[in-house]
Amino acid sequence: MSAAVKVRKHKGRLKRDPLLCIMLIPGFIYLALFEFLPLFGLIIGFQDFKLSTGVFHSTWLGIDNFRYIFTMYPNFWRIVKNTVEIALLKLAFGFTAPILVALMLHEVKNTLYKRTIQTLVYVPHFVSWVILSGILRTILDPNNGMLNYIITSLGGEAVYFLGDNSTFRGVLVVSAIWKEMGWGTIIYMAALTGTDPALYEAAIIDGANRFQRAVHITLPAILPIIVLNLILSIPGILNAGFDQIFNLYNERVYKVADVLDTFIYRLGILDSQYGLSTAIGLVKSTIGSFLLVFSYWVANKTSGYRVF
Repeated sequence: MSAAVKVRKHKGRLKRDPLLCIMLIPGFIYLALFEFLPLFGLIIGFQDFKLSTGVFHSTWLGIDNFRYIFTMYPNFWRIVKNTVEIALLKLAFGFTAPILVALMLHEVKNTLYKRTIQTLVYVPHFVSWVILSGILRTILDPNNGMLNYIITSLGGEAVYFLGDNSTFRGVLVVSAIWKEMGWGTIIYMAALTGTDPALYEAAIIDGANRFQRAVHITLPAILPIIVLNLILSIPGILNAGFDQIFNLYNERVYKVADVLDTFIYRLGILDSQYGLSTAIGLVKSTIGSFLLVFSYWVANKTSGYRVF
């Protein structure tokens, strides 16, 4: 379709549905004010920015901020390594957990039991990490926590889960699954409602057991949603979960828990090094954009998936 034909098509839509087009205006205003206008602030990444002088009068540094971060800033590459490792752990376990739960719940015939389980796993999604972190700190407290009480009652030694480098990442992964598993489960369960029951009936007649029905009917039914969720997950590989980590970590676990987002927060907000923190944020966003394009290309080539 040529550009001229597309323009005429949009003009025709504007004449046919003027009220619907007017309803788009608040959305465009929101995007302009809160998405596109703030992009001007990226110039801070190329400056020795000072609040007292502002953007227009701060000293221009070019790529010096980027050069300093990548070559001279201590522990930067360790922070990048932490970010990628935590994100991959969450992706590997957090991505598969709701699929497995959805497949198991799909086999449950008792409607009341199924809805109860769905509700229980879905509720944490609506609770903020501020509240959940308080709950986790109480449960995992090395002195009075419920989990350590069980461990010591069985003859073991109390573990400082949130202050030990060997256990902190495990807490991050498990708590992330606990919080977000229900959201993915609901999505996959909704996709499964469109599965033709006749397929299961035919499989049962042919002698297929539950596992075979799940592999050959249920799983292919939600495969497009799995691909879509994977596409949405890959670009966020550098987003290890700021809210969660910020509310749970401490200086004792910086070695394994400090990620790019928490590093940017400390560098920009606490240390007032705005140029350096903006430079890191710009690099992080650029890599995320490339990952988004790449993941879409892979999905299109491997499974024919298209957004439009």
